[in-house]
Amino acid sequence: MTAYALAHLRKAPVHAEVLTYLERIDATLAPFGGRFIVHGGAIDVLEGDWPGDVIVIEFPDLQQARSWYQSSDYQEIKPLRTRHLTGEVILVDGVESGQDSSQLAAAIRRATDR
Repeated sequence: MTAYALAHLRKAPVHAEVLTYLERIDATLAPFGGRFIVHGGAIDVLEGDWPGDVIVIEFPDLQQARSWYQSSDYQEIKPLRTRHLTGEVILVDGVESGQDSSQLAAAIRRATDR
């Protein structure tokens, strides 16, 4: 099942190390089948506050996403980002084709009605 690395990074002044990180990250993704699908594009905040940028990287599955994040190549460049940008980073499974939220609601109802 497809998985994603999501980051919510706060805006900060541009720093040379962050530019180096950006120049090098794509090469760390390739061995794990990762690719950017959202990378700091325009954000239309509909509810709440969203100070910063959104980054979404798609992977073939959660194991590939974990392996990328833990890889020595990524760990080598990660400090170039973390020294200058704050935020949250998570890994999450996607959903199967045909996801039906009403079926999820029914399963939750059954589990909580016990």
